[in-house]
Amino acid sequence: MKAFDLKLLRDLLHLRGQVIAIALIVACGIAGMVTMISAYNSLKLSQATYYDHYRFAQVFVQLKRAPESLAQRIEEIPEVRQVRTRVVVDVTLDVPGLEEPATGRLVSIPEQPRPILNDIYIRRGRYIQPGRRDEVLVSEAFAEANQLDLGDTLGAVINGRWERLRIVGVALSPEYVYEIRGSDFLPDNKRFGILWISRDALGSAFDLDGAFNDVTLSLMPGARESEVLFRLDKLLERYGGLGAYGREDQVSNRFLTDEISQLKVNAVFVPCVFLGIAAFLLNIVLARLVSTQRDQIAVFKAFGYDNLSIAVHYLKFVLLIMLAGAGGGTALGLWFGAGITQYYTNFFHFPVLRYEAGVGLIVTSILVTGTAAILGAFSALRKAVTLPPAEAMRPESPPRYQPTLIERIGLERFFSPAGRIILRNLERKPIQALLSIIGIALAVAILVVGRYGKDAINHIVEVQFRNVQREDVTIVFNEPRPNRTRYELNHLPGVIRSEPFRMVAARLRFEHRTHRSGITGLDAAGELRRLIDRHLDTVNLPPDGVVLTKKLAEILGVKIGDRLTAEVLEGERPIRQVPVVGLVDELIGVGAYMDISALNRLMREGRTISGAYLMIDPYYSNQLYSLLKKTPAITGVSIRQRAIAKFEETIAASFVVFMTVLVIFSCIIAFGVVYNSARIALSERGRELATLRIIGFTRGEIAFILLGEQAILTLVAIPLGFAIGFGLVALMTSAYNSELYRFPLIITRASYMFAFLVVMAAAFFSGLLIRRQLNRLDLVAVLKTRE
Repeated sequence: MKAFDLKLLRDLLHLRGQVIAIALIVACGIAGMVTMISAYNSLKLSQATYYDHYRFAQVFVQLKRAPESLAQRIEEIPEVRQVRTRVVVDVTLDVPGLEEPATGRLVSIPEQPRPILNDIYIRRGRYIQPGRRDEVLVSEAFAEANQLDLGDTLGAVINGRWERLRIVGVALSPEYVYEIRGSDFLPDNKRFGILWISRDALGSAFDLDGAFNDVTLSLMPGARESEVLFRLDKLLERYGGLGAYGREDQVSNRFLTDEISQLKVNAVFVPCVFLGIAAFLLNIVLARLVSTQRDQIAVFKAFGYDNLSIAVHYLKFVLLIMLAGAGGGTALGLWFGAGITQYYTNFFHFPVLRYEAGVGLIVTSILVTGTAAILGAFSALRKAVTLPPAEAMRPESPPRYQPTLIERIGLERFFSPAGRIILRNLERKPIQALLSIIGIALAVAILVVGRYGKDAINHIVEVQFRNVQREDVTIVFNEPRPNRTRYELNHLPGVIRSEPFRMVAARLRFEHRTHRSGITGLDAAGELRRLIDRHLDTVNLPPDGVVLTKKLAEILGVKIGDRLTAEVLEGERPIRQVPVVGLVDELIGVGAYMDISALNRLMREGRTISGAYLMIDPYYSNQLYSLLKKTPAITGVSIRQRAIAKFEETIAASFVVFMTVLVIFSCIIAFGVVYNSARIALSERGRELATLRIIGFTRGEIAFILLGEQAILTLVAIPLGFAIGFGLVALMTSAYNSELYRFPLIITRASYMFAFLVVMAAAFFSGLLIRRQLNRLDLVAVLKTRE
């Protein structure tokens, strides 16, 4: 074995504690990168493959009713490749074993299987048979949530008639990878599902024989989607078209694409922080190693070793540490990545969700690790190779000492000799102290970020589901209902209070920006659905004008006082000018709100309503749900408590999984940084501490000098870490700021306390290890001079 290799092995064994700590930090960073990138690649590939093989449409539009002959004119629109017309209707379902009413979306399919847009994949069972009008295929998520099997039956209110539907197959569609109603934010697979049924059966049941109320298109490669949407809207305007939209606005695709984008953000954010800290620590460790081995470097150069050989030797030291971490991190990342990819099958439904982690990802992780190692070690390597042999043979010049600030202002008498030694060393080595503070502060910051997820989730639940949405039940009618319905709602069993609302589909326009959204009319004196500002104070709806969520105002580029153009997409499709009179803060979705009376006036209609928010007596809930199941006018029922539970099961659960892994990694970083800082201090001051022992200082006193200095550095670093953590959280909130949801910039005292306790625990256990090494300090060996 070469002399350099023997020395390398000896150095690694001597610094094994620091080597292991740095390798663990590297492993955390690489594991995070491999986990997120592999999960990202798996979801992205599964999405693209599924969309392509099952012909996911690119344009969607719903309408009132149009004759089938219109399909030919749609096909004639330039750049349209394929058209699929169909009948789609939401109905109320009675699901065996489910007390509450469920909503089923009936989607028509041909009686004979053939390739179509948004084609279906049958997981179990068979396709419907011609002439069997009661046969349906149900979505896999709905079947699993309600434990439905082949041959089971469902009750359904179809156009006012009670019918039984028999399940003959369980299926999937690229249109419902994330199965959710368009008006909802969270999936509720027990109470909402997709049912595919014969086109003839559904068309005749809803008087749509030879007609359709939904159409999807695919486009030619390179097609101008905006032009197709414009022409399609013009064509369908007289048939009650509700506004065409592209794939990017399709609900399921939007949720899936947003999740994939967040994975991509995390795949960059986590490794950068972790590998940056590892590179920082490597620089400190290698710089100290070069400093203590000046005489050895001089001897190597005196025996004819060139600068390149010396640089390669120390580079091997760095690369071995980083590659050891990369190997363990890659293996851990592949395991985590497979688990997270499998976890996504709880929310996103593909025929096959393959875990994709190729050789390229492993090679990339090694290259990223090597790059971080070289960057971290560059300055120390430069110092090693440029050190002249004659100078290296001499010990480093002693520092020039002078009275410290404490001594100059006469406060030294208030400190013990050990205390004065601590303060002198901190003042005389400000750069080293600053580097140690920064390292510990970064560990604190990561811990703050790790706990942020819990704070954000708790705040969203508290604000959105307890301050904003205060109703027990929300019901939606199949079409706008007259004024007398308001009074009928109050006579439903168990209803304590009801507040009607009106929802109008509209395209909001300001200058060149548009957004397809609904305007919701609320009761100005209502208590069950509130609008709030960023201080959580209630915002009262003015008698005229529209109030927007801040996110929607940002999308449209409007401010209070601007006038929006509202292109109504139902009824007579009026176009109205509406002033923006206020902004509200909501963390979920976007919306436009008006006083319900003002919205009725805008539509030039009577006191029409679209649904109602209900406060109910839980004692009568089963009786109410039983009645709602068989009420033909009601097509949707949402229960707030179920929404909270579903939120915690989906968005909160996935976010908490990520944050839990981050917290575990953060604890490793905290210990690694604090231990390395203390161990480097021991290496630097071993001679000084041994001298103090010789002149009469006890083991406890020299431990106090070394560990007291580390304690001061740790206590100074903690507030700085809080500030850095806050900044990192601010960056994360900007990343988690989409149209679907926004995570608030809020960090509780509990999170700061958690970070404080973890770092103090890391400092305590590091101190125990250092104290053990101090007790074993070889005074003779340490005091040997190199002259």
